[in-house]
Amino acid sequence: MRRPAWAGRNYSLLTAAAIVTSLGANGSLIAAAFAVLDAGGDAGDVGLVAAARTLPLVVFLLVGGAVADRFPRHRVMVAANTLNFLSQGAFAVLVLTGDPRLWQMMLLTALGGTGQAFFSPAAEGMLLSSVSGEQAGRAFAVFRMAMQGAALGGAALGGALVAAVGPGWVLAVDAAAFAVAGTLRSFLDVSHIPPRAPGEGMLADLREGWREFVGRPWLWGIVVQFSLANAVVGAADAVYGPLVARDSLGGPGPWGLALAAFGAGTVAGALLMTRWKPRRLLFVGTLCVFPLALPSAALAVPVPVGALCAVMFVAGTTVEVFGVSWMTAQHLRECSLLVRLTALDFAWPVSAARAHLPVRVPTMCGSY
Repeated sequence: MRRPAWAGRNYSLLTAAAIVTSLGANGSLIAAAFAVLDAGGDAGDVGLVAAARTLPLVVFLLVGGAVADRFPRHRVMVAANTLNFLSQGAFAVLVLTGDPRLWQMMLLTALGGTGQAFFSPAAEGMLLSSVSGEQAGRAFAVFRMAMQGAALGGAALGGALVAAVGPGWVLAVDAAAFAVAGTLRSFLDVSHIPPRAPGEGMLADLREGWREFVGRPWLWGIVVQFSLANAVVGAADAVYGPLVARDSLGGPGPWGLALAAFGAGTVAGALLMTRWKPRRLLFVGTLCVFPLALPSAALAVPVPVGALCAVMFVAGTTVEVFGVSWMTAQHLRECSLLVRLTALDFAWPVSAARAHLPVRVPTMCGSY
């Protein structure tokens, strides 16, 4: 099959690497939660491990954006993948060989979050620079469809493997996925990206990025919206979902199935966006954020697995419409500020996701 003109070498390498990491990462999300529970932890401990990943993201994302603006992006990505490979591999060894301590799991998860903080701005900037022209929207939709399709398989397979062989082996697979993805990303070509002119320093870069960010109401308005959405629904995936699955749905298998349904929805949403170009791109995208409340409401009841999968599918479809719309809008930004603005895009929603912090009081999902 002939490759489309917009699918150049960098785009293909980025897509292949994203598929590999999505396969591993979505299984590891389930594995990490059940590793904590299998070690005797409770909801608060699961929340602490999730928070250990979130807090370095809040602290280092803006620094990661400035670093990606000053150094070759593919090298930043490979270095971050290497850190994730080492931290996730150590996590897997701990789970497979003994009784992991909570502080050990928190430390290794924090290292993984640090790697993601430096990886995300560089990866976003690299992807946005890999395509051009009127086909950018379709290219981003195809990229996200491939990535979310892999996430679908990773969630379903990860839940089944956690139930069958335990979380340690799933974490080991995720570590191997980072190694493969880092190798692929080492072959990226950055010769088309002009070298950055010497500036006043990293702090000056951060200040300039902040000025540009606050000067675009459409940009920070949507970032604030998604921050609120993360604050409300983020804890459902990280903490409450695995607990409700363990106590009411039958364990990691059904929860993996629900996450797979979400992944199937994202594939459907990306496929829709390869054909549909809304006239009011960001307006449609922001409306599609609201159905993210459905999974949390379903877990609060909790509803049967089939109904949970249905609402997860709907939420996945709509959030992917938002994702493609948002990425297409980002493509129109000034390249000189791209990664710094991207870091701010990530930082606010992630900081709001501190709802993952441990909760030991009655909540809408039960006394967790």
